[in-house]
Amino acid sequence: MSAARGALIAILLSAAAPAYAQTPYVAAPVVEPGVGICPEGLCQPEALEGVFAALAATEAGTRDRPVHILQIGDSHTAGDRITGKLRVDLQRRFGRAGRGVMPPGVPYDGYAPYQVTVAQRGWLMETARLQTATPSGLQRMGAAGVRAVGLRDAVMGFEPEPGSEVTAFGVCGRSSVDRSSVVVEAGGVGREIDLGDGITEVCRTLTFAGPMSSVRVSAAGEGAVIDSVWLEGAARGVTVSNLGRIGATLRDLAARDEDIVSAELTAWRPDLIVLAFGINDGFDDGLDPVAYEALLRGQVARMKRLAPGASLMLLGAPDGLRNGGTGGCSADGTRAPPPKLAVVRDVQRRVAADLGVALWDWHGRMGGVCSADRLALGAEPLMRGDRVHFTSAGADWIGGILSGDLMGAYDRWKQEGVE
Repeated sequence: MSAARGALIAILLSAAAPAYAQTPYVAAPVVEPGVGICPEGLCQPEALEGVFAALAATEAGTRDRPVHILQIGDSHTAGDRITGKLRVDLQRRFGRAGRGVMPPGVPYDGYAPYQVTVAQRGWLMETARLQTATPSGLQRMGAAGVRAVGLRDAVMGFEPEPGSEVTAFGVCGRSSVDRSSVVVEAGGVGREIDLGDGITEVCRTLTFAGPMSSVRVSAAGEGAVIDSVWLEGAARGVTVSNLGRIGATLRDLAARDEDIVSAELTAWRPDLIVLAFGINDGFDDGLDPVAYEALLRGQVARMKRLAPGASLMLLGAPDGLRNGGTGGCSADGTRAPPPKLAVVRDVQRRVAADLGVALWDWHGRMGGVCSADRLALGAEPLMRGDRVHFTSAGADWIGGILSGDLMGAYDRWKQEGVE
């Protein structure tokens, strides 16, 4: 057993250290997807030509780096259930290229990502404030919306499942005091990463001599701030990263620090950025459609500016129901979608079409109006009782529809190129 792996196992066994193992998949029941407003679930698929070309080069063996898909969103993204299914499906076809970008350490209780075990001790976890209609100002947070501040002897560990071993490990962060640093250990070898002077975000990648089954990150002294980490695997294949904040709206993405996000996107080099916001925006009865459209246009423009080589896709807001009332669409008549949720979807569709951005019709593919209720009442429930969040089986099901729609569009694109 390597020293690094032994150190990580010691962390996992420590009562003082929260640890969350990778989550096994549960086979989802077969439920036919809805039709929706987009052909085969996807509007403006031509906007994905860049990532499709990268996938084709991967299949042809002519690409020397992974195809990176980065999804940023709310709790649907944070839970990694939907992105986990997307990751598995794409990696089965194109090859495993690592677990991808992750928040540092354990960002919240119940954190259970796929394909990797995470543990930590001694890091102070700070989470971005949720933005309201009256913004509380920009926060020095990266795309993950969480940061880990190192105290003395702080340590975090990452142990990927077999088949997803780490060949390179990256850190984005900075010093909160002069010249803080962290030590990254793998395979019994430790290397120090200087996090700079506290002014500029620093992103560094360490390449290992061979595949590693665990990585340990410790604070050298106090004052190190880590905004995100990433785990790379094979040189060819697909990486699907998920960065989600529970309760987040599009306003929360807008509040992320420009310099940090710019440094992160430059280091991560995404081929496709997926923006998966909308359900929480739609539950805001005070949502101003004009302001929301301006906000969405601004964030699309921001992603294009900060990651000019990436394709962009919006996930249209899914169905969700609110409790309390009469005459609702649910089987018991007490639940109905909040009125602004349809407004959010309309804005997303119009903006995506106008700006030439791909849009996945999540609402239609899960069955349309009140589908959240129908999916919750099945013999094998695919939605939780809140009629907003998916069960594990439901997330596996809808994630499979998303990956199927993307691959269907990719295969049609390839065929059109041949004809």
